[in-house]
Amino acid sequence: MERRGRIEDLDRSFDLIFWQAQPPAARFQATWDLIVHAGKIKGTDVRQLRLQRTVENFQRQQR
Repeated sequence: MERRGRIEDLDRSFDLIFWQAQPPAARFQATWDLIVHAGKIKGTDVRQLRLQRTVENFQRQQR
């Protein structure tokens, strides 16, 4: 997919259409690549990178 035009005339609609057309695995990989790239720029040990995890437990109150 590609879109041509002057930068000042383009909006984000193409980006949204492009990424929504990608499978979840491709979106995840692109996101992870950006995280690793940002970590390298910041000087972070990229081997220590991981996704943040939050665990919560919801229970219905007994009546």
